Amino acid sequence: MKPYHLASAVGLALTAIAGLAGAEPAVVYDMGGKFDKSFNEAAFHGAERFKKETGKNFMEFEIANETQREQAMRRMAERGANPVIGIGFSQASSIEKVAKEFPKLQFAIIDMVVPLPNVESVVFKEQEGSFLVGMMASLASKTGKVGFVGGMDIPLIRKFQCGYEQGAKYANPKVEVTANMTGTTPAAWGDPARGGELAKAQFAKGVDVVFAAAGGTGIGVYQAAKDAGKLAIGVDSNQNHLQPGTMLTSMLKRVDVAVYNISKATKPGAITVLGLKEGGVDYAMDENNAKLVSADMKAKVDAAKADIIAGKIKVADYMADNACKY
Repeated sequence: MKPYHLASAVGLALTAIAGLAGAEPAVVYDMGGKFDKSFNEAAFHGAERFKKETGKNFMEFEIANETQREQAMRRMAERGANPVIGIGFSQASSIEKVAKEFPKLQFAIIDMVVPLPNVESVVFKEQEGSFLVGMMASLASKTGKVGFVGGMDIPLIRKFQCGYEQGAKYANPKVEVTANMTGTTPAAWGDPARGGELAKAQFAKGVDVVFAAAGGTGIGVYQAAKDAGKLAIGVDSNQNHLQPGTMLTSMLKRVDVAVYNISKATKPGAITVLGLKEGGVDYAMDENNAKLVSADMKAKVDAAKADIIAGKIKVADYMADNACKY
């Protein structure tokens, strides 16, 4: 979609989904689409939950290219959406600019802090959830070698990697961790072919469990793991069902909860931090991975989870603690 078609496209999207009614939340998804089976889709499920429980509609728009962010935000605000929710750190500059133009409206952003009185910023302690799945990877590995495939090489994804490595080494100090990033542009979130290639290269080095924090790119990682008879770990949403039997678990990042809470009652000016204690991150257990996680593994991970919540285990934050030099 070309940028100059944005106004009509957004208009159609809003009319189809929410009409012209005001006081409805709006969700602006980032690159990768709302059905990326990961980050954006979690946001969509949160908005859908809000709609189901309150009977209110919500507006939404999927970014097709980076030039659309600011225009989409402004169009939502002009339509009277309240709050306007930007999904992903990349929306920060757009939210900041448009929120200043519409000081009486409320805005929110996921994964970044925008310090304005009418913006709620929601960030997560990804390192805590990643620590738990890192433990699971080490405990499940038969080779003592585990892997990580990130999407775009940014500090946020290094935060996942750092937590994962800490958890893996907590469970097995001798474990070897191999990590690769998919790319340095937003295209890294939607390249399953490249994700599969990186996973195969890690498997060739002896890795037998791989964690993907790469949006839609992770789909290729999970397929490669299934094809090779290895284990994979999903991210953001519960992805255990994508390749049942070879998905060890998923690191849950409850973007759905954040979007639901913001839609119901925005806290303008607040910085909301969601970790294990707040139910903002966790690991997934269901019928799809029950046979892969032994009672002993689960007991060890749950004990660490309790210790993190109690403050007995401190998981270093790559973005704040100058941890995990990369």
